[in-house]
Amino acid sequence: METDQFYGNLSLFEIIQERRQRCDESIQNSTSIPLQGTHCPVTFDGWSCWPTTLASTSAYVPCPFWIEGFDPKIFVAGSAHKDCDENGTWFRHPSSNKPWSNYTTCVDTEDLNVRLQVIGIYETGYLVSLVALLISLATLSYFKALRCPRNTMHKNLFTSFAVNNFLWLLWYRLIVTEPEVINENGVGCQVLHVVLHYFLLTNYFWMLAEGFYLHTLLVSAFISEERLVRWLYVLGWVTPIPIIFLYTVLRLYYQATDQCWLVEGFMMVLIIPVSLSMALNLVFLCNIVRVLLIKLRAGPTHLTEGRPSRTLLQAFRATLLLLPLLGLHYLLTPFRPPKGHPLEVIYDIMSSATASFQGLCVATLFCFCNGEVIAQVKRRWQFVVFRPRMNSYTATTVSVRQFVRSTVVPLTCEDNV
Repeated sequence: METDQFYGNLSLFEIIQERRQRCDESIQNSTSIPLQGTHCPVTFDGWSCWPTTLASTSAYVPCPFWIEGFDPKIFVAGSAHKDCDENGTWFRHPSSNKPWSNYTTCVDTEDLNVRLQVIGIYETGYLVSLVALLISLATLSYFKALRCPRNTMHKNLFTSFAVNNFLWLLWYRLIVTEPEVINENGVGCQVLHVVLHYFLLTNYFWMLAEGFYLHTLLVSAFISEERLVRWLYVLGWVTPIPIIFLYTVLRLYYQATDQCWLVEGFMMVLIIPVSLSMALNLVFLCNIVRVLLIKLRAGPTHLTEGRPSRTLLQAFRATLLLLPLLGLHYLLTPFRPPKGHPLEVIYDIMSSATASFQGLCVATLFCFCNGEVIAQVKRRWQFVVFRPRMNSYTATTVSVRQFVRSTVVPLTCEDNV
């Protein structure tokens, strides 16, 4: 009987490859032995190897304990079965017309309920974030006064998040919750996996671009913002292409394409650049704080009665607002607890909430709570409702730049003109 010790520390992809190889050997051995009567041949369904079975009977195998969502306690013969029809062909599911194995008795119902709740959090968060991001993009694009390099950076980041959120909604709605689609493993779901992970990479690289942009403007006194933004276009949209290309080629070459690529394989190709981008953003954030301290202490009112001034405290609070923009909150959930650990459910809930609602957080902080945006909306609203009356507002922005008035960094988009 196969056990956890048999597979040791093999990854899920390696386990499936090993089982596939053993099943291929069984198929070769079965062809050399003549069989009497009608029967279904040995076959591998992606999880289990089903032996030669007489017509009008069923084959039984243990549940694959290494599949997430299956109860590891149900690892006994007879747990999963596959029917052989009277004509010697494996039973096909009526809706998909594909050979079907019955693993319903293997499902861990308690784990399934938790996973459905987590998927619900993901779908809710991505949907709310998508709506918020689309509103933010429309707002920043509508007002001409908001068109400047800094908001151009924000719009590209919002676009990356919006597309990625939409693709995640498709993934959970059309793939994850549809076992038949996963078993069919069509080209469409595999392409969706690749495109989704490309835009996931663009999220991180545009967050890196935002961090690099702010860091450069604070540290370098003389630099063309337009030229800097052009280079950051390459960083945000082009840099992920060779990474996702390498990831796709490796998975295709080593045939790690089962179950719509839900079986993890070569994820380190994606994890390494993502980790590097977050590490660089952490360095940028620390240096931004250092520069702020130097500039604020150079001012005449950085201390009040031996304590940090209100301006200094505001600067630190504004710097903390950069955390969701730069993606550093992912440092809170880098390592998943072992399966069955008491903190596993808490981790899944925290991870799903922080990942799916990040778009809403970024849109709120850098659009809905942006002083420039609020001022433009108020101007437009008063122009429509009270046409004779026109008030002017001092545009402020919820960013570090509003507190560092002695720097060359523009405080508003109008300062770029």
